Amino acid sequence: MKSNVSTKEFSYNRREFLKKSGLATAALSFPFSVLPEGLKGVPMGVVVHSYGIRYGSKVESTKYPGFQNAIDFMFHCHSIGAGGIQTLVGGWAEDFARKVRDERENLGMYLEGSIGLPQTDADISRFEKEVLLAKEAGVNVLRTVCLSGRRYENFKSKLEWNEFKINSTKALQRAEPIVRKHKVKLAVENHKDWKADELAQLIKSFGSEWVGVTLDFGNNVSLLEEPMEVIRTLAPLAFSTHVKDMGVKAYANGFLLSEVPLGTGIIDLKEAVILCQKYNPSMTFSLEMITRDPLQIPCLDESYWTTFENPSAQDLAKILTLVRDETYLDTLPGVKNLSAEEKLAFEEENVLKCLAYSKSQLL
Repeated sequence: MKSNVSTKEFSYNRREFLKKSGLATAALSFPFSVLPEGLKGVPMGVVVHSYGIRYGSKVESTKYPGFQNAIDFMFHCHSIGAGGIQTLVGGWAEDFARKVRDERENLGMYLEGSIGLPQTDADISRFEKEVLLAKEAGVNVLRTVCLSGRRYENFKSKLEWNEFKINSTKALQRAEPIVRKHKVKLAVENHKDWKADELAQLIKSFGSEWVGVTLDFGNNVSLLEEPMEVIRTLAPLAFSTHVKDMGVKAYANGFLLSEVPLGTGIIDLKEAVILCQKYNPSMTFSLEMITRDPLQIPCLDESYWTTFENPSAQDLAKILTLVRDETYLDTLPGVKNLSAEEKLAFEEENVLKCLAYSKSQLL
């Protein structure tokens, strides 16, 4: 997903991209009521992972051509009524960052970045360069993660988990002076790694106005945490958001978890937005609607519990009760039986539905 491209190499302007994308034709595939036309305040933006299938896609598609870089992605999101984007900043050249800035200003959109932490001292220069390029483009919040995978899959012992905690703290210690120096906020996502209290304690330990949270509304269901408890814990520390709704269903070893169109799952989205706005009135809300097969949360397997301190039977009972009482009535979204073109169409449909819900119900 890197965009190592200069202005000369950048071959699409807005008109050319929209013409190639066949957006007008694609729009006819959906009711006009689904297409957002501007919201009160700042419309909901889109996280790049909402287009995990389309971003960088090599599939030859007239309706859904692959986004090759952040500008392709920004043009498309603007065309469907999004207020901004959160996108990867790795691999940018200086002239590309300026091009992103110019296009963002022309479109009147907000821009947030996604960046990798400096895992070693040798990685600090790369991190600082990316911070500077992101700032040049107009980014003032950079989302990051401590773990690219999932806690219950990545770690097989408490020793491994404890090493992860130490390394994550060191990485943030390398990053904090840089973001403080350049006055760019760094927001750590709850990314199926930290329980809410653990992440809150980590962030508070820095005592820095430049280190906070990207609050993902649904990830911590996978760690057996009730969504609103997570949101109440992390909203006071949040700089940015990943707005999503979650569907759940039981399976033999625990439960299935899937992003579903906003308003159809278990999360109280209106209350979540109100809480975030209470603590940060200038908060932007960015959609992360990932179109994929449901995730398996094997909470009935002994191995799932390896890294958790003082695991609670009450927590398990609470989440299994939620799965039973609020099981998703329809089939959870999935892509394994779809063709490449069908996957692209399903992904776009999901994003449009979510933006329409935001327009009518949230912002």
